[in-house]
Amino acid sequence: MQYRTLGRTGIKVSPYALGTLMYATRMGNEPEESARIIHKALDAGINFLDTADAYADSEEVVGKALKGRRDNVVLATKFGLPMGEDPNQRGTSRRWIMTAVENSLRRLQTDHIDLYQIHRLDPTTDTEETLSALTDLIRSGKVRAIGSSTTPASDIVEAQWVAERGNLERFHTEQPPYSLLNRGIEREVLPVAQHYGMGTLVWGPLAQGLLTGRVRKNQENTLIRAGFVKHVSDEHRIDVVEQLIPLAEEAGMPLTHLAIAFTIAHPGVTSAIIGPRTMAHLDDLLAGLDIRLDDDLLDRIDEIVPPGTDIGTLDQNYTPPALQTTGLRRRPLDERAAA
Repeated sequence: MQYRTLGRTGIKVSPYALGTLMYATRMGNEPEESARIIHKALDAGINFLDTADAYADSEEVVGKALKGRRDNVVLATKFGLPMGEDPNQRGTSRRWIMTAVENSLRRLQTDHIDLYQIHRLDPTTDTEETLSALTDLIRSGKVRAIGSSTTPASDIVEAQWVAERGNLERFHTEQPPYSLLNRGIEREVLPVAQHYGMGTLVWGPLAQGLLTGRVRKNQENTLIRAGFVKHVSDEHRIDVVEQLIPLAEEAGMPLTHLAIAFTIAHPGVTSAIIGPRTMAHLDDLLAGLDIRLDDDLLDRIDEIVPPGTDIGTLDQNYTPPALQTTGLRRRPLDERAAA
């Protein structure tokens, strides 16, 4: 395994990070089987694990699986999504951060988190309050580094400025979506992250299953995610997949290998988060560790999906208040006329 430095943290991580959403028991795996998958990934040299408090009991499953191996793992988790009906059990306020981190530490059975990330922006909380609380966690030793996820480039820049002005810890990483079908972050997010020396771990390199080769045009979609996210059934995205499949076949590799190798070939990407649900899925992805895509193949990919473009919109993307709240984009009725 060729390890990469996570931004400017000095932490060495594998180009594949193991995402653990699928190890929540509600996804169908028994904790013992999930532990076996995690152990095999670690044995293969993957030292970077990513989870979140909102992934049902994933943190508990990961915590049990890492007993005796915690010191050799770079452990990342996230907070901020709703964790109950209480309106204060979510977001990025100091009040919730201090509670959320203790809950994650308990579930993960560890005394520190290597990378603690905001799952999504919280427009109701001042950035300085959030960074101040996260800075205190780093100084206390409970957290080693902090990061953001699915954040627009402008907000990444603002957070860097706030940290500098307030002498606070800055975000060391960003976790955006990136795949053969979603290349929008190449336009601004990746260049901004590179400018600030941030590590980048990208989620969805297999487009939530669309790039496994299992989803074909005019065939039944059997993906688990098809039941709760719309973009894995988007006909336009599937049409593009149909163009990528023969490209992978011509190159002599499975589509999964082409997809993962594409994401980690970008100089702004530190790690790609893989999320194998079964041992067979993991074995397939590990078989592609040595794949290197040459310039000709990358050029042909660019012809199908131009750099900096997205095919369709991901359901999990961050939507700013200016788009969510109609009152922020419509004047009062009596002020809409020019006369």
